[in-house]
Parts: sequence; C-alpha cells; structure tokens
Amino acid sequence: MSKQWVLTQEDFDRLLAWLDADREQAGRKYEEIRRRLIKIFACRGCGEADLLADETINRVARRLPDFVADYTGDPAPYFCGVAQKVHLEYLRRKPAPPPPPPPPDEEAERAYACLETCMGELEPEHRRLVLQYYMEDKQAKINHRKELADALGIAINALRIRAFRIRAALQRCVEDCMGRAAA
Repeated sequence: MSKQWVLTQEDFDRLLAWLDADREQAGRKYEEIRRRLIKIFACRGCGEADLLADETINRVARRLPDFVADYTGDPAPYFCGVAQKVHLEYLRRKPAPPPPPPPPDEEAERAYACLETCMGELEPEHRRLVLQYYMEDKQAKINHRKELADALGIAINALRIRAFRIRAALQRCVEDCMGRAAA
C-alpha cells in the first residue's frame, strides 16, 4: 500500500466537493462511505478495517483529478471498486510474524508442578473421574458427561457434585503446595 502520498486539505476539499456541492451533505456522505468501507473490510475478516478504509479514501482522493470530469453518477460504487483492489492487496501481503511466546512464568510453572503432584496424590478412580469430566468442549463435553454419569450409574447432578468436590480438594492441595513453594 502506498505510504508516500498524504491527503492534503486541498485534496480533501476536492473530494468533499465531488461527493456533494453542499458541504454538510458532503460530510455526511463521506462519513457514510467510510462507515460502509469499514463494514466491508470487517466482514471480509480484515483486522485493520479502519486503516484499509482510510487507504481506499486516500487512493480515490489522489486519483480524483484524473477522472472527476468524466465520472457521472453516485460516487459510492467507485469507492467500493477501489476497496476491492485494496482488499486484494491486503490478502497478498505477507502476514506479520506472530509475536514470540512470552517467557515462561515461574509461578505458572510452579502451579503446574503442584497440580501434577496433587493429581498424583488422588485416588486412581478420582483422578480418572476428574480427567474424564473435564474432557471435550461444547456439545461433545455435555454428551461425554452424560455417558460418564451413565457408566457410573449415577445422575448427572451427582456427577457434577463429585467432580466439584474433587476439584475443590485439588485446589486446596495446589494452594497449599504453592504456599510451601513460596516460603
């Protein structure tokens, strides 16, 4: 995308005059076009929708002297056409490299080690139950918990209570372990 050209007040005034002879109406049209462009880019999954909308407007303003004499009709479709080109350029750009992972948090590592220790101290059937209880996501989690309750021969609410009690005991164990590690 072009970084050298900057929208001047003269260029902006020319753009507003093209949108409408009445300055107030031109301002409203400008805002509506900009809002529409942002919506277009956002719906296409662009993370920089407002910047791409501004780039589109800048390109139209830069080229305005070249075509304004020959252009008839509503200006909004012209902006949409330019937005299409800007979007294609956006897609071709290489994505920025992902940020480096944060340095390991010592406290989080200690908490994880404490959790592993506390999980090892649980009775095998409690460990199995809590691991299975927190498996899956969304609908699969709901279905899995129903199956688990059926396999244990208990109601789903009784399963929730058991899992809650085991989790509460684990939490106390981890907190105690963290307290000992901090001291």
